[in-house]
Amino acid sequence: MNITIDKKSNVPLYIQVKNQIMEEIKKGNLKIGDKLPTERELARLLNTSRNTISSAYNLLEKEGVLVSYQGRGTFVAEEGITWKHQNIKEKLLRIIDLGLEEALELGLSPREFLALVQQRISEKEEILQSINAVFVECNIEQAKEFAKELSFYTKMNVSPLTISDLKERDEKTLKALKDAHLIIATFNHVNEVKTLTSDLKKEVLGVAINPCLEAIVRIARYPKGTRFGLLCLSEEFAFKVKTALNSAGLDLVDIRASVSKKAEEVKDIIDTSDVIIVSPGRRQEVLKIAKGKEVINFDYSLDKGSVKAIMSKIIEYKNII
Repeated sequence: MNITIDKKSNVPLYIQVKNQIMEEIKKGNLKIGDKLPTERELARLLNTSRNTISSAYNLLEKEGVLVSYQGRGTFVAEEGITWKHQNIKEKLLRIIDLGLEEALELGLSPREFLALVQQRISEKEEILQSINAVFVECNIEQAKEFAKELSFYTKMNVSPLTISDLKERDEKTLKALKDAHLIIATFNHVNEVKTLTSDLKKEVLGVAINPCLEAIVRIARYPKGTRFGLLCLSEEFAFKVKTALNSAGLDLVDIRASVSKKAEEVKDIIDTSDVIIVSPGRRQEVLKIAKGKEVINFDYSLDKGSVKAIMSKIIEYKNII
């Protein structure tokens, strides 16, 4: 496998690794079933961090290009897995055909079968629309954004809560938890949320989130020595931004972060920075005062595959409401 990285390039290191692995597969240098080096081995060969390789491998796994087996390693995806990702529509059509054949054998007409399918879909949509859920994150900024996003995609009624809310359990939080049919949290908080809500006997589901790739690429294009100011609503969000940049191979980026809302402190961050990074909750506020400065909106989005998995699991439940 022939891979090289350019640390002076504006392209994040993990994207360079990902693209070059794809090229190796397209050229035939890597074939279906070939085993890739471990993250540690490839990081050592390329003289980069293990996080960089992990991020590249994870992206390729999500795209169905690679597959990992615990204890065995990471491989170029087998034909069965590739077929599964590329032929979902064909697979569903076969399932529909089987259903139609069964309906005809039972004496239903095609129109009656279609009406039955539509009725079933309406019933499932009504179930989703009647479900109350809470979304738990470590900071209220992301909790609100993800609750809003999840409500849009699933049509459920989703309210935001934080880990701190669960620990303090005031009257408002307790009511929201009791009214909820289920609790949703990002995967890195699922176990903690399960522990904090174990007395409520609620189902806790996990969902993955992805950092904004566009923001990372924009940050990577600035030369070494650029001073970045990060304005957000919580220390937890600032930590996540720095972790995402570190995973992208941008661990040497000079960032001064602040959660302050005091006018003089915000002005100081803006005045002493070349570029301003903002969380979604502070974007409008900063745009009004950061005249002449580049402002980069850094946000996260729910992984659509995880959201679909949650919807599928909810639809399977018999007595959720």
